[in-house]
Amino acid sequence: MTIIVALVLSLMVSGLKDVHTENESVYNKKGILSAVSDQLGKDITALSNKEVQEIFEKQIVQKVVNNKGEELTAEQIKAATGASSAVDIDLGKEAKKPIDQRLLPIFTYTDANKKSYNILYVRGKGLWDEIWGYIAFSDDWNTISGQAFDHKGETPGLGAEIKDNKSWYSQFTGKKIYNQAGEYKSVSVVKGGVKIPDHQVDAISGATITGNGVDEMLEKGLKNYEPYIQKNKKSEPVK
Repeated sequence: MTIIVALVLSLMVSGLKDVHTENESVYNKKGILSAVSDQLGKDITALSNKEVQEIFEKQIVQKVVNNKGEELTAEQIKAATGASSAVDIDLGKEAKKPIDQRLLPIFTYTDANKKSYNILYVRGKGLWDEIWGYIAFSDDWNTISGQAFDHKGETPGLGAEIKDNKSWYSQFTGKKIYNQAGEYKSVSVVKGGVKIPDHQVDAISGATITGNGVDEMLEKGLKNYEPYIQKNKKSEPVK
């Protein structure tokens, strides 16, 4: 009897592990797609697991680069992380590595009109715990086309607004990370009103530390991609 019970429990754990792995993968994929929810034209939270998987198979190209902007092969990704693709990499673990060892995922979404958006990943520290985000860029690799932020334990109604308050995070759409001279500026979260419209958004009232975390996360996180961005970005005419 003991052997039979142990066998049943073993099979249950194995089956539940597969379900957990799939759910975790879909959760990550929904986070990525949230950065292009406007272009997708669908409520991401309402998508079934099957729909999410189909979008990733048909409309998402995954890449992984290093801090030199070099694209890695599937074999190199597997050797460094144990993952088979960008979406399967444990990004929490990657964030703890020195930048010269860290791998950086890129997800390129192509919409129904064949327009592409490049989604980059950033991670930082909020008031209580980790925060992270997916930032989508148009094909100029400068203009933000969409964004999605998340957190582990920020305060509801305050720091958690980075995820919950669309009117706040929508401010990032249309901002630029390079100025007209081609210098990297990122996008800053500021108190007291925006003074540089292309590179600043208003802070969340009462969530200064979380806002500072988003500021630093973007500045450092997007900077890590600069070698790759510089190889691919389109120059804009000086106005």
